[in-house]
Amino acid sequence: MKFICSSLLVLLLSSASAKKIADPAKRPSAEALLPGKVFDLTNWKLTLPINTGNKANPDEIKQPLLNTYTNPDYFFTNKTNNAITLRANCGGFTTSGSNFPRSELREMVDNGTKSASWSSTTGTHTLFIDQRVTHLPDVRKHIVIGQIHDADKYLIFFRLENDQLLVSVNGGDRDVLDEHYILGTRFNIKLVVKDNTTQVYYNGALKYSYKMNFSGAYFKAGAYVQSSCQGDKKTPGELCSAYGEVELYNVWVKHE
Repeated sequence: MKFICSSLLVLLLSSASAKKIADPAKRPSAEALLPGKVFDLTNWKLTLPINTGNKANPDEIKQPLLNTYTNPDYFFTNKTNNAITLRANCGGFTTSGSNFPRSELREMVDNGTKSASWSSTTGTHTLFIDQRVTHLPDVRKHIVIGQIHDADKYLIFFRLENDQLLVSVNGGDRDVLDEHYILGTRFNIKLVVKDNTTQVYYNGALKYSYKMNFSGAYFKAGAYVQSSCQGDKKTPGELCSAYGEVELYNVWVKHE
């Protein structure tokens, strides 16, 4: 009798175990890829909206660490493992020259060991970003998602303001690329700089050209919110937990 009961117990346990393994809902989810596996991050560094002991500066993740770096709050792969998610909250730490937080990639050279610095007068310089904006701050719904910068200031950038996707020149023109952008829509943008002219492409079509002479330049891409819950640029009513978010499917730079 004891043998029969023991056998029955083993059978019941085996059946329960088999049912657990066979149940798809109980299987472990697919392991998330590292952001560095989605596309090549060799010649980039990452600025985050946090400070973990870097005096007055936000955290920066450089190569070779960036290739294997992820952060569950600000820099991670999306659910389908085919894009890098960058997120910046309105209460985040900022760089010394800005009132707003960012989770943003900055162009580098020599396998990420040196800062990129190039001129509009020499060569052809191209930035391509395949992306979608997935979240905006709650009150001031503005985010910068790609730009050209020099040593002192931004020169030209892509920006989403509410549902208007536009390109903006520092102290100059603002040209609308999409008057009714739907949050979560995937699109691509391209900047081509040659002979002191910057050409702006949206989904493959040339939308805007601007004459500008500059040097010491580099490209940036990511989530740079334009709202804050604190400081001189505080947006009334904006919570520090409000955030902007971008998914990058691909980013590449070419210099010829």
